[in-house]
Formats: sequence, C-alpha cells, structure tokens
Amino acid sequence: VLLGLSLDNRGLTFQRSARQFTARYRVELTLQRENAPPLRYAREETVTVGSYQETQRADESVVFQQTLLLPPGTYQAAVVVRDANSTSNSRAEAALVVPAFPAGSFTAPIIVYASSPRADLWSEPQVLLNPRGMVSHGGDSLRIVIEGYGLTGPTSLPFDIRDEQDRVLVERDLEFAGGKAVETRTIVLPPQTPSLGRINIRTGVAPNQQLTVALVSFSRSWVVTNYDNLITLMRFFPAEGWTERLRTVAPEERAALWRQFWVETDPTPQTLENELIDLYFTRVAIANERFRDEGAGQGWRSERGEVYIGLGPPDQEVESPPGSEQRIVQWVYNEYRSVITFTGQMGFSRLRLTPSSRAEFNRLKSLARMKPIQ
Repeated sequence: VLLGLSLDNRGLTFQRSARQFTARYRVELTLQRENAPPLRYAREETVTVGSYQETQRADESVVFQQTLLLPPGTYQAAVVVRDANSTSNSRAEAALVVPAFPAGSFTAPIIVYASSPRADLWSEPQVLLNPRGMVSHGGDSLRIVIEGYGLTGPTSLPFDIRDEQDRVLVERDLEFAGGKAVETRTIVLPPQTPSLGRINIRTGVAPNQQLTVALVSFSRSWVVTNYDNLITLMRFFPAEGWTERLRTVAPEERAALWRQFWVETDPTPQTLENELIDLYFTRVAIANERFRDEGAGQGWRSERGEVYIGLGPPDQEVESPPGSEQRIVQWVYNEYRSVITFTGQMGFSRLRLTPSSRAEFNRLKSLARMKPIQ
C-alpha cells in the first residue's frame, strides 16, 4: 500500500533560521482491522524553503508518502497531521480496502507527478504520487501509471478517459508483453488534452472495470473549472491586456489562448509551474479568507484584498486604537519605502484606500510587475 497525502505550505507554521524558513510536521496513521490489534505508524518531516513568499503557497506544495506492507482486507484508516510549531492539527478517517492482486490482475489507474518502472514485486514503487489527483489546465501533463501482475503472455487492457458529460477524450488499448512478475505502463497526456472539471479514468471492462477520478482546474492554488469564473478571478492579474484577450476570445479558441498565456507569463520556463499564476491565485485565496467580511463574502474583491494581491503581505500593519472616531489601518512596505492607508468607520469592517494611497498603490503596482518571482 502506498499512502499519499498533500499539504500546502500555508497550513504549516514556519520559523526563520538564517536565510531560510523551516516548518516541521508529524503524520500519525492508525489502521484498524476487525478482530485484530490496531496498526500504528508515525513519522516526522521537515520542510525548508528559501523565502517568505514560499511559506504562503496555497497549492499542493508538500507531498508526504509512505509504503506499507498490509495483508488484503478492509481497514478503518485514521490519519492525523500535527504542526510541530503550533497546536494546529487535522484528522481524516476513511474505510480502506486493500485488494489482493492475483496473477492476471491490474491496479486501478494511479495519478502521479513522476514515475519509473519497478524491477520486481519486492521493490518499492518508484513514483511521486499526486494525492489530490489535480492538474492545472494548460500547464501540467496528466501522468497515469498502471501495473499488471503475473501476466503469462501478451495482454491488452482497455483504457479510456471521459469528461463529466461522458464524452470520450482518450480511448486506447494498453499493451502488456507478459512474462514478468510486475509490468508497468505509463500514460502521459499533454497539458491541452484533458478538459476542465472532473474526468473519469477507466481501465478494463465490466464487471472488473476500475475507475480513478481526476480534477482539471485552471490553477492548483484555487479550484476553478468554469471559464467565466476564471475571468472574474483574473480581475487583478498583473499582465497588461491579457485579461481582456481571455475574456473576448471565441470559445473554441480558449484552450489555445490559455496555453499561450501560460507560456508567455511564465517567469521561469525551466520549471513545470507558472510561478506567477500560482502566486496570484495563492494571494487571491489568502485575501478571500482574510478579508471576507469586507467583500460580501468575496474578500479578494475588497480594497485591502486588491492591495494584498498586488503587493503581497505588508511588512508591518498599524491600526488606530479602540475608541477612535475613525478606523485607520496602515500597511508598511519596507521594500518600497511606502505606507498604504485604509480608512473606515469604527464598528464597520469595510475599509477603503485614501485617495493618496490609491495613487501610491497604482505606482507601486508598476514596480511590483517588474520584480522577479522569488
């Protein structure tokens, strides 16, 4: 059994040490089988990043996985993740069915980031799991691994991928040579192949058909599968002209234009991610949560949300003391040697930029666009 789970950096408490930021977490796993003592496993891990910006990532930035040897059967699984630098923890429970894999059987499709074939059954799987089963449209290739066991000769395995409307996106037979204890087939679909939303990956035929579900979103930092919703969320994106082009493009040309947008705005093409898009949607997610009371449930659209998305978190935040007639909040940005001021009435959550700070923010946005992503 290969257990995988994912965390985002934003969910961990980082502490600064020298020029790095470090977080620690502990994973505790309990497996309970009927009429058997519980199985327990625990492991601690450390996450180190080079900048404060990375500590705020909201995508699947940390992947934990562990190989376990378990006899076939049904288990009640409980996983607890504890943040070592705070009291935060999260818990999930689910029924876990460990199947037997007799000769001639196959795994269900496994969604991974990277993989290499195994030499034999006693070797650990050489894969990096994609625990959320999510890829970004136009940016990520969808990589799927399937293993076959004890095949005595050449074998064909039906394989198809369908969208939410049951339209066939990919359909083929996977060919296995046979004659090995374990044999691996890897399917890699280019970024533009999967359609947005839920996709169903199936192997075999009924009654032995196996299904794995994946999700294709515009960003791994914010699950958005509707094009109109995407355009709304791109309101503050720092790329001149692109939002309007994406808004007005013909529906049949959207996928190609999004791919072009992904490539042309990518600050570091040598990596798999578009760091600018990831950073943008991470800030949208944080602003939406932090300023929810100011934006009628859409905190990212508030004026503080707009500044947070454009400039990032302030180095210092100063607020007028309780009892003042007017509420004043100042955000200090040391890098720009600038102070952005918001004002509002006491007792009301909504804050607005002062006219001079609106002008200053517009000036700083131009400077921020020219900054490299760190």
